[in-house]
Amino acid sequence: MSKRDYYEVLGVEKTATKDEIKRAYRKLSKKYHPDINKAPDAADKFKEITEAYEVLSDDQKRAQYDQFGHEGPSQGFGGGGFGGADFGGGFGFEDIFSTFFGGGGRRNDPNSPRQGADLQYTMTLDFEEAVFGKETDVQIPREETCDTCHGSGAKPGTKPETCPHCHGTGQLNTEQNTPFGRIVNRRVCHHCSGTGKIIKDKCRTCGGTGKVKKRRKIHVKIPAGIDDGQQLRVAGQGEPGINGGPAGDLYIVFHVKPHELFERDGDDIYCEIPIAFTQAALGDEIEVPTLHGKVKLKIPAGTQSGTKFRLRGKGVPNVHGYGTGDQHCIAKIITPTKLTEKQKQILREFAEVSGKVPDEQSSNFFDKMKKAFKGD
Repeated sequence: MSKRDYYEVLGVEKTATKDEIKRAYRKLSKKYHPDINKAPDAADKFKEITEAYEVLSDDQKRAQYDQFGHEGPSQGFGGGGFGGADFGGGFGFEDIFSTFFGGGGRRNDPNSPRQGADLQYTMTLDFEEAVFGKETDVQIPREETCDTCHGSGAKPGTKPETCPHCHGTGQLNTEQNTPFGRIVNRRVCHHCSGTGKIIKDKCRTCGGTGKVKKRRKIHVKIPAGIDDGQQLRVAGQGEPGINGGPAGDLYIVFHVKPHELFERDGDDIYCEIPIAFTQAALGDEIEVPTLHGKVKLKIPAGTQSGTKFRLRGKGVPNVHGYGTGDQHCIAKIITPTKLTEKQKQILREFAEVSGKVPDEQSSNFFDKMKKAFKGD
């Protein structure tokens, strides 16, 4: 089944801003997170949402996706022109000159050192763990150099031999003279599979590959302030290098569980604070929870539902060390549903007094309504 359009997955337009894409991702990731949504297809939808966000939140990846779609730029020549193009299999522009004009060109040495492949690991964090960071150990499955043959792939006491067919180049050339000149057809040597070496007696431990699968425990320090969808690079903890080349890197992608009370936006925290209508009308001082502990908050008389109160420095530490965000408390006036007869009587008296002398806000509201219906 073909992949769905990334914009369709997130439910945004192709002209959506990065903030709109981020808000859409946060909403959907909370809805389909496997720790919350137990539907059979929740995990697949969460993975699809995350994949779409990782592409559309990155300017370069998004530009490539807008131009080439899911196939990526591999189907075209890209923006580098012919000089920087690679036509697959290490066969570049220089090889075209060599093929058609008999030039020397460059050859990929199969025995040259090459960097190992990068690895990706997904880690789920609690909300507080992402805010304050932590240190932990992770078990990473990866290929490592075989201890028996030390990576040669040959049985102990023996060595790989140079391929007699390609003479260690890993490639076979076929020359043909044509009216246009000498043409050289170059292909991977099928005798040594392009390695330039032949192993007659293979190592029994690794089967001649020189590598074995192992689980390696790696200690990771997660910085405070890491956010959902961000990744951490652990240098040199990917697959081992080839022919003595450097190891690849490990990229840890983080998914943060939603909090039952707090909602994060960047380095700021938002939460709703329930306030009794008497507290809102008369004013009060209450305790509110924050990620850093309880703090006192002064509620002024006449507070309306939806009023925001800002607590400086009570948000999330910036992951790059640029200070700490704020917490925004949103007042939510609670209307009582069960009243005693005495409470009802007091409210009737209050309503009677309020009805005779409307407050300034109510007067302004009704004046505007009258003008609207009169067409003024």
